[in-house]
Amino acid sequence: MSRRRIGFWYRLAAVICKPPLLVLFKRDWRGMEHIPADGGFITAVNHNSYLDPLSYAHYQYNTGRVPRFLAKAGLFKSGFVGLMMRGTGQIPVYRETTDAATAFRAAVSAIETGECVAFYPEGTLTRDPELWPMQGKTGAARVALLTKAPVIPVAQWGAHEAMPPYAKEKKLRLLPRKTLLVQAGPPVDLSAFYDQEPTAEVLRAVTEVIMAAITEQLAVLRGESVPAEPYDWRKAVARERRAAREAAKAGRGAAAATAPAEPAVAPEPAVGSQQARSTQQAQEDESK
Repeated sequence: MSRRRIGFWYRLAAVICKPPLLVLFKRDWRGMEHIPADGGFITAVNHNSYLDPLSYAHYQYNTGRVPRFLAKAGLFKSGFVGLMMRGTGQIPVYRETTDAATAFRAAVSAIETGECVAFYPEGTLTRDPELWPMQGKTGAARVALLTKAPVIPVAQWGAHEAMPPYAKEKKLRLLPRKTLLVQAGPPVDLSAFYDQEPTAEVLRAVTEVIMAAITEQLAVLRGESVPAEPYDWRKAVARERRAAREAAKAGRGAAAATAPAEPAVAPEPAVGSQQARSTQQAQEDESK
């Protein structure tokens, strides 16, 4: 998609969003040469701040190839934001509904007509304590295997300093002025998977290759080494819950061990048959 075909709504979004982005943030953009000049393609991007879509869209708008994001369906119903989402052709994702496949078909159709579809394969903001990409979901892999379109790994860094993920208050921290870093890498080589059936195992393997490519680009931006393995949010949650249960169980055991023992109560003496007869005889003697 050439710049002259970007369309009214995307240009309007640029008129609204670019000036504050230019004023409030510094930019460090790299790898624009890896964004295809024509034809459909996929970008797979990491996600560590609510500002990421603005930062990344600004970057790619300047290449002349605007992205169509997959975004939660609820955003399309939200006033002016929803109007802009619909106008710029973003793709709604209906999670856990009968319409869930609609996003997949829309993404495939967009790529086949020569557009760019942007995926956040993690599906949400990263939960990794160090903000590295988590294990990804298989949506991008499914579309990539079906269309055989180039998959461009994109890493971004810096937006989290202005708006940290999962902060209690979603306030911008603009001073000192933050730098938004974005870097695109060369297409991910998925040719080894093209002739395979898209089983769950194959889709997982393709997703791991894509996530590894994103993480490598992010490591360059951060100037750090790639983690030994991606963060698994589900396993981490399971570990935390198990640890909480064990701690609660240990606490109950400790409380029981330190509780004061109840005082022993001496049993009442039993009255034998001989003693009963003696008592009865004494009562008879007194009555005489």
